[in-house]
Amino acid sequence: MEISGPRGTHDILPDESPLWQTMETNLRQMAELYGYSEVRLPIFEHTELFERGVGDSTDIVQKEMYTFTDRGDRSLTLRPEGTAPCARAFIEHRIYNQAQPTKWYYIGPMFRYDRPQAGRYRQFHQFGVEVFGSRDPNVDAEVIALLVRMAQRLGIKDAQLRLNTVGCPDCRPLYRERMLQYLAPMAGELCNDCRQRMDKNPLRVLDCKNPGCQEVVKDVPAINSYLCDRCGQHFEQVRKMLTAYKVDYFLDPRLVRGLDYYTKTAFELLVPDLGAQAAVGGGGRYDGLIEQCGGPPTPGIGFAIGLERLLMAARKQDSAIWKLPPTMEVFVAVADREYDTQACLLLDRLRLAGIKADKDYMDRSLKAQMKYAGKSEARIVVVIGEEEIRKDSYVLRDMMQKEQQEVPSSQIIERIKSILVTS
Repeated sequence: MEISGPRGTHDILPDESPLWQTMETNLRQMAELYGYSEVRLPIFEHTELFERGVGDSTDIVQKEMYTFTDRGDRSLTLRPEGTAPCARAFIEHRIYNQAQPTKWYYIGPMFRYDRPQAGRYRQFHQFGVEVFGSRDPNVDAEVIALLVRMAQRLGIKDAQLRLNTVGCPDCRPLYRERMLQYLAPMAGELCNDCRQRMDKNPLRVLDCKNPGCQEVVKDVPAINSYLCDRCGQHFEQVRKMLTAYKVDYFLDPRLVRGLDYYTKTAFELLVPDLGAQAAVGGGGRYDGLIEQCGGPPTPGIGFAIGLERLLMAARKQDSAIWKLPPTMEVFVAVADREYDTQACLLLDRLRLAGIKADKDYMDRSLKAQMKYAGKSEARIVVVIGEEEIRKDSYVLRDMMQKEQQEVPSSQIIERIKSILVTS
């Protein structure tokens, strides 16, 4: 039987890897412009971290985690998201004793046992940022603006920002009570998951994708009417700064996100062209998470981007950043295998000079080597034969201009570079 990859995983092959590298490079550069530094964390953590941090009532913890017991009888989980691991690292290394705020970004694979479909995998990749230590609403606006600017940097023109506030532990209990009053008469119309959510976190009912549940909550009272003064003022300042940044958004009173740790600001970035998987990124404030994970009271805010979806959206756009450099600039061809040593030495010179170069390793004829070089889209072919060895020179063929010249060995690097700069 032919072996295939596990369901819900995908291979990123060399013809697609440059697109990923371009995307990742642009995201890293943007994050660093805003003062973020990279943190690299383990792929698996103690299961308790996600039960405490993400919330034991969430779909992630109840249904989607890849959890296993190791040989020491410890329960470990492949990370389903990046914020809780960042919080754990912040606490474990006592980063809270340093000058705040702490601004981190991360990139890497995440794992959720979900139903695979376009833009949704069981192993997927996220880019995320976290800010620990500041309650300033201007930080919220900066984080949201960064998410929007990242999409713009990748050429995405039609992204839509959804914005809401989910209150805080002071004002949310009143809204929770009001929601339960609203939902109780219609509880029988909710799915089984939502009936369970009503007991633990009724706000999660707003996040359900079941059409019947969406119909039930379409007229649910908005949380904005139940905010305490502090949350109301915080949200008003976030909106004021987004307007100052010229970041367009629309208020969505039913936006709550899918994790239990969010407080106050919540947001999501949608690209309508992606259909059912339109959300490419989102996040919010989580002022209680660090304390919930065992650290001192520390506010925080962040977002995560699903890179598979972001790349799908970005590649639909006509953006100059997707014009990728060639994988090969120079191909060294030999008229006979006896000149292989000279070809290898020239390759070494070219590569040390920073020029992408390769040669034939399949014993092709010179004609077949030229044909292969053309398929490889090499800009230049350097030919080595008996006459070139005798003269200590090379035949240099410009594949774009269809011109060739004889170049002394001592000048070959300089001549190749002068041609490549015109590419």
